[in-house]
Amino acid sequence: MLEGIIGWIIPGIIVLVIIGLILWAIGIYNRFVALKNSSEATLGQIRVAMKKRLDMIDQLLGSVKSYATFEKETLTKVTAMRASVGTAGPGDLSKVEAESRSIFGRLLAVMENYPDLKTASTVTNMMDSVKGLEDEIARQRYTFNNISQEYNTMIDTIPSNIIGRFMGLIKLEYLQFEEAIATAPKIEF
Repeated sequence: MLEGIIGWIIPGIIVLVIIGLILWAIGIYNRFVALKNSSEATLGQIRVAMKKRLDMIDQLLGSVKSYATFEKETLTKVTAMRASVGTAGPGDLSKVEAESRSIFGRLLAVMENYPDLKTASTVTNMMDSVKGLEDEIARQRYTFNNISQEYNTMIDTIPSNIIGRFMGLIKLEYLQFEEAIATAPKIEF
């Protein structure tokens, strides 16, 4: 009788260990999926905010156009950037970010050259909105990079890297926008 019980205990323990390992692997897999989905959602929010910012810059260009003649190339760039934001990956968003910051800097310079433009309430409200979107983009970028860091750390550390390799996961790319422009924007009209 004792031999029968021992005969069931050892296989039972082995089965429990196997079930535990399977549940552990499923937990790690689910964490990878949750982080990946969070990064995609945050990237989508960044795209929306960048598109809003580019829309507002386009509106500002329309308002400022009567005070200064902007190059046709600038208007074309804004339109092209707006179209590309929806499908842009992290690397492409970094390029759009740099270009839109440059255009925004040029708009600020135009406002400095035309004091009566600064007092126009529509232009002032749009400028404030664009600045608010700058803050939103920065917050979302921070969130995206934190999610990417946690995901990438899981890919690099034992034991989750075993599951990650088995699933064929690769590291997420960080969003690296310029925090500030070191030199004043180049103004050419």
